[in-house]
This record gives sequence, structure tokens and C-alpha cells, in this order.
Amino acid sequence: MTFDQDLACAKRTIDKEIEALRSMEAAFGSELTAALDLIQNTQDRIIITGMGKSGHVGRKIAATFASTGTPSFFIHPAEASHGDLGMLTNKDTVIAISNGGESKELSDILIYCKRYGIPLIAITKNPQSSLGRTGDIVLHLPNIGEACPFGMAPTSSTTATMVLGDVLAVCLMERKGFSKLDYKQRHPGGKLGAMLLKVSDLMHRGDEMPLLPDTASMQEAMLSMSSKMLGCVGIIDCEGRLIGIITDGDLRRCMSPDIMNKKVTDCMTANPKVIDPDVLAAEALAVMNSTGRGITQLFALDDQRKPIGVIHIHDCIRAGVS
Repeated sequence: MTFDQDLACAKRTIDKEIEALRSMEAAFGSELTAALDLIQNTQDRIIITGMGKSGHVGRKIAATFASTGTPSFFIHPAEASHGDLGMLTNKDTVIAISNGGESKELSDILIYCKRYGIPLIAITKNPQSSLGRTGDIVLHLPNIGEACPFGMAPTSSTTATMVLGDVLAVCLMERKGFSKLDYKQRHPGGKLGAMLLKVSDLMHRGDEMPLLPDTASMQEAMLSMSSKMLGCVGIIDCEGRLIGIITDGDLRRCMSPDIMNKKVTDCMTANPKVIDPDVLAAEALAVMNSTGRGITQLFALDDQRKPIGVIHIHDCIRAGVS
């Protein structure tokens, strides 16, 4: 095989799968809204099931639902027939996936749903199949053939099913007003968790903050910087509002034999860069990196410009924010 032949095969595969997605998009009707209404109004969980490749895709859809605010899990049809049907209640909704709609392994779940009045959403290309006739709502998969050269290996159909699951999940997120904070609470670990950390999650508060009044001396400032070990000290006025900051860089610029006798107002940087405690830590890092002056700390202020915390660039790095 030459590169040109491989490239042609790749393009044919992609074009076929895009065709499947376009076909599914064009076929969407009121059943999509009906399915979303049913899922959104489900009192308990969304149970997804499917056999073979449909099952693999179903596991991913269940995971996407669960991580985006719709409690969900996957049940294997064979395991369901050997006791796992007991996981289902009439407060759940079942989504059963089968491209052709005739997977015999699904029969016990379908019968159980009908016996106990459990709502069933069918995902299949054949609404006249056993699955299609059993479903309370049928979401149609495109019936244009697979991308494989024999038209047999699940390719276009599994891609369409995966995208349909994403459509349901994203529509539900928008319906529920699912926020970044909601997402963070479900992704506390790894890179996703780090990306969604806020300044308030990382900042130093209370006695950890190096703060001095504007009447303090530089000797007091140096002692505070040494004890707090954040490389800075914030200067506040008589009402507790931040009016300046002294950093290691300010110390170097002001260094002189009489520095200990100077007032903090003689050496501070007035009106320093600050940050809102409710913004993402990644935004604070961007502010520190964008100044071009080597800023490594930012004070977080409340509505009265009073310091409620300070974040250091090392706090962001340790938390994996980058």
C-alpha cells in the first residue's frame, strides 16, 4: 500500500462517517425533545445498556452523563439476566442501544421494563425492530451502511451513537444550567480538576497573609516578608483597603544604607495588580505571566478593596494549573 492509497482510504472512512452524522442531524424530530424531557424528569438514574460495540459506546455515554450532572450507569445485558435487573427501579429510565434492534441479549431487560413500567428509550436504526417496537421513545440512528469495506464492522453506526449520546448530554447540561463549578465538583482530580480551580481554592487567607498598615517601617516589612515566606507584603490604609505592595523586586530597587528607617510607603508599588477570588486560578496565572514584570503574587480583594487572600505563582504550579 502506498501513502496515497492509505490517504484515500482514510478520507473515504471519514467521509462516510460524516455522511452518517449529517443524515442523523437531518432526521432529528420531536422525539429528541421527548427523550430529553423524559431524561430530565427522571427521578433517579439513567440506566444504559447495549451489547458488543453498542455496549462499549453505552459505557462512554453513561460516563458522560454522570460527569455532566445526569446520574447514570451502564448495565451489561448478560449480567442483567443474572441478577443485575434488581438494580432497576420504576424511578429510573433505561436507554437501550442496538444498531439493528434485534440483539437477543437485550430481551430480558426489555421485558423487565415493560413488566414494571420503567420508561425505555430505544436507540436503533430500525424502528420496526424488537427494540424499536418496545421503546417508549425511539431515537433513530442513520441507516446508510458502515464505513468498513464490507459494510459490516461497526464504524459509522458507533460514531453516530457516540455523537447522539453527546447531543443528549450537552442538551441536558444547557437545560439544567450546568456550570463550571458543577463540572469541577465531579472532576476534582487530574488536569480537569486543576483547570477548574479558583483563586479562592488556592489563596492564603487570614494570618497567612502578609499585611502591614501604611504607617509601618521597612524593618517591619522585611520581618513580615521573612516570616510569611510569600515574597511580598501588602500595604493597607486605615480602613483596611489595599493601597500598595512590596515585593522582593521592590526591596532590591529601594536598597540603601538607610532602608530600615524608611516607611513602607517610600518603597511600595502603589495600586498593584489584584485578582477577583472567584476567577479561575488559570486566569490569575495568566495575569502574572502577562505583565512582563515578573509578578509572582496577587492579592485577592473583596468589594471594598480589602484583601481576603493572596495567591503565589508557586501555588498554581503545585496545583497543576498551567
